[in-house]
Amino acid sequence: MPQRPDPRSSAVQNRRISRIPAFTPVPLRPRADGWTPVRQAEFLGYLAETRCISKAVEQVGMSRDSAYQLRRKPGAEEFVAAWDAILGAPKGPQPKITLETLFQRIRQGRYRPLLRDGRYVATIKKPDNNALLSALARLDRLAPPERDGWPEPEDDRK
Repeated sequence: MPQRPDPRSSAVQNRRISRIPAFTPVPLRPRADGWTPVRQAEFLGYLAETRCISKAVEQVGMSRDSAYQLRRKPGAEEFVAAWDAILGAPKGPQPKITLETLFQRIRQGRYRPLLRDGRYVATIKKPDNNALLSALARLDRLAPPERDGWPEPEDDRK
């Protein structure tokens, strides 16, 4: 049987990516057969390796439609940004990061798929220390100011 030509553009076929951006997984209800955080990272790893969405979802045992549904979910901004970075899509405007988003990043951590010689080999999960420091700074700004780090003295004279 003759081999069919690759339908992807030559720019996508020849583009080699050496580093996949870390991302916070899309927050979903936990299901063994669903898009777990590790499965999301594996999908991005295989996407970087193959440059083909159909092949990447096949590798992780999911469907192409479910991948696009995951992309449209609320909280998927970092997943979408990593997906687009892998395929070389132009960056869009950066969304505002709310305190709720920071807390989600603190709870979930960040996932980074690793490539070696253009092949997906593993995923690293790390705590998101930057999100923790950003959340603390925001909460500090919300706290009422204190003099020299000590609360105001109470006046005991009557």
